[in-house]
Amino acid sequence: MTAIAPLTTRGAWKSLEAHYATVRPLHLRTLFADDPTRGERMRAEAVGIYFDYSKHRITDETLTLLLQLAEESGLRGRIDAMFRGDKVNVTEKRAALHVALRAPKGHSIIVDGEDVVPQVHAVLEKMAVFSSLVRRGEWRGYTGKAIRNVINIGIGGSDLGPVMAYEALRHYSQRDLTFRFVSNIDGTDFAEATRNLDAEETLFIVSSKTFTTLETMTNARTARDWALTTLKQPAAIAKHFVAVSTNAEEVAKFGIDPANMFEFWDWVGGRYSMDSAIGLSTMIAIGPDQFHAMLDGFHQMDEHFRLAPFERNLPVLMGLLALWYNNFFDAQTVAVLPYEQYLKRFPAYLQQLTMESNGKHVTLQGTEVAYQTGPIYWGEPGTNGQHSFYQLIHQGTKLIPCDFIAFTQPLNPLGRHHDLLLANVFAQAEALGFGKMSQEVQAAGTPSWLVPHRIFEGNRPSSMLLLERLTPATLGTLVALYEHSVFVQGAIWNIDSFDQWGVELGKVLAERIIPELESESESALKHDSSTNCLIRRYRKCKDHST
Repeated sequence: MTAIAPLTTRGAWKSLEAHYATVRPLHLRTLFADDPTRGERMRAEAVGIYFDYSKHRITDETLTLLLQLAEESGLRGRIDAMFRGDKVNVTEKRAALHVALRAPKGHSIIVDGEDVVPQVHAVLEKMAVFSSLVRRGEWRGYTGKAIRNVINIGIGGSDLGPVMAYEALRHYSQRDLTFRFVSNIDGTDFAEATRNLDAEETLFIVSSKTFTTLETMTNARTARDWALTTLKQPAAIAKHFVAVSTNAEEVAKFGIDPANMFEFWDWVGGRYSMDSAIGLSTMIAIGPDQFHAMLDGFHQMDEHFRLAPFERNLPVLMGLLALWYNNFFDAQTVAVLPYEQYLKRFPAYLQQLTMESNGKHVTLQGTEVAYQTGPIYWGEPGTNGQHSFYQLIHQGTKLIPCDFIAFTQPLNPLGRHHDLLLANVFAQAEALGFGKMSQEVQAAGTPSWLVPHRIFEGNRPSSMLLLERLTPATLGTLVALYEHSVFVQGAIWNIDSFDQWGVELGKVLAERIIPELESESESALKHDSSTNCLIRRYRKCKDHST
């Protein structure tokens, strides 16, 4: 990897620090008044996404300096390295090749001397055959009944991606099939997912790369016990369970036929895996053709990211704007606000994608960073959020950049509903940007004592992502857009966006505490005084409950 100067010593960074002092006091009202064409100029369009970034607290000079920072940070080289299959996941010495999951047949991407694209398509074809059997009612359970219920068991990327995709594409799903998802080790999650289901008609998809993940395998074993309560015979497991894994030995030991194991690879991180075999439940729900349309949407955004000039590159522009607020305005969060009910789980999906990727405190070289890295991502679908947390965004003391996502054509047209929905999203972006000043409040006849409470200072930045219609393809483009935006930020911060060591320590400690909760031995308790007291308290209450 070519050595680059530390981030805060780069020329563009220093120029941005000086430039920020001149931009910070500027109001969006002034920026628009001084440039009547700003809304027409500050936009980009690619792969079916109209991206309006004019309501950001930036000038042309800001963009020039941010793009210069991208160049000085070696972003082009990092993009090329990822697409080439280099081991950009430095700490795990792996490629990060989620782009290979949606590469069309005939493309070639080499990992450790082997072209992985044929492997990807072999798994996709196997998924398509299986999905079609289930969808047609030809995959029969142990007693001969057709499968009518599909339960995905996973956690993290093995759950958040499938859940989000199913909810996002429910309009396209086969409605005589029921889909549910289990991830939490809390028994309630499993109990509610299986409530009122017939084991004879239920298929479980167990998604775990190693087939040893504590939460997933605990739920999988509970699922096996639940199924056998009705089906009785251990041989039934092979007809009611399939696996998404790489560990054929453990899959077979569980009772699943290895022929019904769908493979994925260590060069795919969990949070980047919804378009791999992890998406088996998605393919069963929407069918192989629609799944491939989603993959094509991913691939189109991949190619745009790989080839488009940075000044017109959507993921690059989004990533640079996020960095601008995170590192210069000290904005700690980003709100993602989809005005589409089907995208209700999209913000939750992005939480893992963004925060697990860029929640890092050391550089690729292992030195402590001297700047803020990943912001907190959160959000809810509109217009629900307007009656919840928008108050804080409009009149609170925190600066919260917003990503609005909207579609010009509804999937479920009902009277004036969609006009009202779009009026709200456009209005919110306008209100955040321009506000309502004291004079305007007074002119409306507001009593003087009430005026301060009704002022909207505005100058709250937002992006508008406007698409035509929510389809499998547009979902793919949206997810890939955020994937690559996250990568842009990580590349400039010089961190590893593809490892996740932060999730390990809690897992290790939990494994140690589990037997302590099931024991009465005091000598085993060698934690801090707080943890020891909590363990004792749990033991006492647990005993009383029985």
